[in-house]
Amino acid sequence: MLSEIINDELPQLLLENEYITRKQLEKAQKRAEEEGKTIDKVLVEMGFVTEKEIAQLLAQHFDVEFVDLDEIEVSQEISKLLPEHMARRYMVAPISLQGDKLVVATIDPLNVDALDDIRLISGYDVKPVMVTETALNRLIDRLYGTTDIVEVSDEVATAIDQIDISDLEFLEEADEEISIDKLREMVDEAPIVRMVNLIISQAINDKASDIHIEPWAKEVLVRYRIDGVLHEIMRLPKHIHPPMVSRIKIMANLDIAERRKPQDGKIHLKHENKEYDLRVSTVPTVHGEKVVMRILDKSSVMLGLDKLGFLPEIREKLEWLISKPYGMILVTGPTGSGKSTTLYACLNKLNTGDKNIMTIEDPVEYQIPGVNQVNVNPKAGLTFASALRAFLRQDPDIIMVGEIRDRETAQIAIEAALTGHLVLSTLHTNDAPSAATRLIEMGIEPFLVASALLGVLAQRLARTICPNCKEAYIPPKEALKDLGLTMIEEEYTFYRGRGCDLCKGTGYKGRTGIHELLIITDSVREAILRRASAAEIRRIAKEEGFKTLQDDAITKVLMGITTIEEALRVVLMGAG
Repeated sequence: MLSEIINDELPQLLLENEYITRKQLEKAQKRAEEEGKTIDKVLVEMGFVTEKEIAQLLAQHFDVEFVDLDEIEVSQEISKLLPEHMARRYMVAPISLQGDKLVVATIDPLNVDALDDIRLISGYDVKPVMVTETALNRLIDRLYGTTDIVEVSDEVATAIDQIDISDLEFLEEADEEISIDKLREMVDEAPIVRMVNLIISQAINDKASDIHIEPWAKEVLVRYRIDGVLHEIMRLPKHIHPPMVSRIKIMANLDIAERRKPQDGKIHLKHENKEYDLRVSTVPTVHGEKVVMRILDKSSVMLGLDKLGFLPEIREKLEWLISKPYGMILVTGPTGSGKSTTLYACLNKLNTGDKNIMTIEDPVEYQIPGVNQVNVNPKAGLTFASALRAFLRQDPDIIMVGEIRDRETAQIAIEAALTGHLVLSTLHTNDAPSAATRLIEMGIEPFLVASALLGVLAQRLARTICPNCKEAYIPPKEALKDLGLTMIEEEYTFYRGRGCDLCKGTGYKGRTGIHELLIITDSVREAILRRASAAEIRRIAKEEGFKTLQDDAITKVLMGITTIEEALRVVLMGAG
């Protein structure tokens, strides 16, 4: 019944609702006939329409509700109401109980036999809702179990099967021998294109920050970094590697003939009406080129300071600091601690249209309307220092320097801060009190540092407890002791994530900032002038109410935002 509707009625529905053009339909119908596939599958493969759009249209046609399974959480308990063999046979999955009705996800709400059998077995009235086939397969595997290692999704497997490997059988011994012409031919084929697109789109849907494609002797490992931790996603056959890497290189405007040198590029794409930039890096290894793609969500740059996990007191002080007409504000922390995100949030706050804001970055990760952004280009002689000098002749109000790496950049930035400009930048130090001593170690005179510096924000990123499986527990006394919480363990309830499908069993979902903000007061300024150590600056600041990274982490543990273990991990990365 459903297959007849898909072949007979779906094309007309898509045309009437302007999802596709007549020309696209004719191309898809021709290909469907040639390959013996249904029209819906071919339309999705050719990129003319998405699986979700088809499901939503059919749901409307059948007068049933459409449910996006990626946006709801289904309890493992519900699977007890329907045996696995029936779920897989009829391609249905229970998702919730609404009174005396069992809501089941299906791709065929017209299958009366299936609904009758489910009613008989479960003892409930049945309410079918329309879902996509991909999401339904994923849910069935999640509810009833699947193999421990996810090899590849069905879509990726299909793409692999369609790749012609007749000329690639010798790859393990002679990877370099494969001809560039053959590679160019292969990367234009639909299976490779589809597979790379699937890997990228799944990473975006999983909210990954990076995609790692790692070649090994016999296979290719694909891993995503989610909430700061790498997760193995799939393993692919080794013969997939050359055309897959070449496809990514072509998308990033890199040289596919160059396999012995590292290369860097960028891919701009749109996914579900949101714009993303992928920063692509390739490095030759003994088993082939490793590719890492950093996913930059353009909408995330528009976050306000209130979305970055600041405690109200620290946020108010930071907003007060960036409202100053001149001086220097530094953000410190290790790589991947969210420094750039914080700086962009500050720029968004300052970008009111009445100021000349200029940035020099390596590279420009996000483009902000109304802000003049410049990329470092050492080959053309455009360094942080040379750009800063040029900026000072451009009548700027606010200058953002991506990173202070050397004495020359530090000196010019300090001079800019002292001559009526607000300068924002980052520095690699473990904590806020170390920033002043680092500048002095770079060769900047203490009186210049003391005069120019307004404040230093140090930060880390800590994983937050998954809201879906959050539970109270009694932590080990040793962990409490390590974080300095032994005196108050009776007064607070501590939480952790049990681990569920939503958080992939980790117990964590998302991240929040852990911060310390050092305001340069008169007493701190005096300590800088006499070249005091970072430890002494910290002691003086604490006497004036300075809250350390450890204090902030403890507060967020007690608020139930993160766990003791995560707070310890963050603090032990170098908090003072």
